[in-house]
Amino acid sequence: MKFSNPDFAKQELTFNDVFIFQNYFDWKSRLKDTDITPNSPLWTTIPIISSNMNQVTGKRMCETLARYGWLWILPQDMSIEKMIDIVNHVKKAHLVYDTPLVLTKNNNVREALWIINKRAHKAVILVDDDFKPISIFTPNDLEKYEQYELLWNIKKNKLIIWENWISNEDAFNLMIENNISSLPIVNILWKLVWILTKWNTIRNSIYKPTLDNKWRLNLWVALWINNFLDKAKRLIEAWVNIFILDTAHWYQKSMIKAIQKFRLNFWDSPILIAWNVMTSDWTEELIRAWANWVKVWIWPWAMCTTRMITWVWRPQFSAILDCAKKAKEMWWFIIWDGWIRDPRDLSLSMVAWANHIMIGTLFTWTFESTWDIFYDIDWKMYKKNYGMASKRAVSLRNSEKTAFKIARKEIFVEWISDSKIYLKDWLKSVWNIVDKFTTWLRSAMTYIWAKTLDEFYDKAIVWVQSSAWYFEWTPHWKIKK
Repeated sequence: MKFSNPDFAKQELTFNDVFIFQNYFDWKSRLKDTDITPNSPLWTTIPIISSNMNQVTGKRMCETLARYGWLWILPQDMSIEKMIDIVNHVKKAHLVYDTPLVLTKNNNVREALWIINKRAHKAVILVDDDFKPISIFTPNDLEKYEQYELLWNIKKNKLIIWENWISNEDAFNLMIENNISSLPIVNILWKLVWILTKWNTIRNSIYKPTLDNKWRLNLWVALWINNFLDKAKRLIEAWVNIFILDTAHWYQKSMIKAIQKFRLNFWDSPILIAWNVMTSDWTEELIRAWANWVKVWIWPWAMCTTRMITWVWRPQFSAILDCAKKAKEMWWFIIWDGWIRDPRDLSLSMVAWANHIMIGTLFTWTFESTWDIFYDIDWKMYKKNYGMASKRAVSLRNSEKTAFKIARKEIFVEWISDSKIYLKDWLKSVWNIVDKFTTWLRSAMTYIWAKTLDEFYDKAIVWVQSSAWYFEWTPHWKIKK
């Protein structure tokens, strides 16, 4: 990457300060002619990971993201028992098919509607005592019945199912012919095992899953920098091979000691990521301490008020560029976490040579995030969100302590404790975000004729704009609130 004017490199720049200049183009298809696979040892096929926030990443988010080439991070606040449970679930999950929502003959419409939004396929399958599928229900099928009507009593047309394996195109055509949106998948005993949706057949033909070295869906796990050894040992035994050491401000003795302790016990086989930094010097310090990756993060936007209140920060684009250049010199990598809002944030961070970006809040308003769905007085769906240093997070994290000790910690809380995140029609599922972000990243790459992300970085010319230029770029010259 280079600036149109070398003097711009000396400035501290935000994302709104810069734009990418277009280049000659000589291709026909942005899907066939662009490769968005990151150049990194994380085995991802898309350069995006989910945030390790309690209200974002759980079992549903984990398997969905991994199926489409992203990665997810289990939050460090989880108990080891819960972590092991999720790891085992994901390692057993199918690489292509989704996990079904299942109810039995004793369940009613109310119970079906309660769980139907747990997964984006929005289908509940009724099974008999032998776990063989009987009927499949969508919200449209259920809304006309009384809420306590038993599913067993609801008559439906003949159920279309498929055994074991079916090609994406054959499955798509089968669902089109029978006017259905989901296809239950059974094993040789005709017991329900998975579910496949019509649109997922399309996505399966485009995206590739993120796998570990045993060809299972892969994952990351976050750990606090204190007292992490026992957790790490059990997780390594469960085949976790990527770890994060998390603390808001890495530039401290405790972080360096934590990295050294991790390497002393586990050597170099697990990949270790440490954060947070905002300068090349700090990036170098963590890599020399034997971290493989570092994360660039300066408390921007969303749930975190630290930056606004302390005024400790650095403009995002300059921070990424500075840290990424140092990591590249040392043959290692960076992740950028800066409250991604739009696909252009992904494009600009790739131009600045971030290897991956992290999404948090944007994933909160999807069916796959950990929270249950709530409804406001207008029956609009929303989920709740809170910061990881907020009063709520601190209280949950220290629930075993005395009330007095919890109260002492709550004096020093930061971030927002409660926020409503409304589900948007075009972003209700991680699937939608996958499609939206990868489409526009590929489009940005075609504008400068870059086949790979490395070419995107090498060929990009970045210009700096005035506030008037930025204003002119916005839809109808209105800045989105």
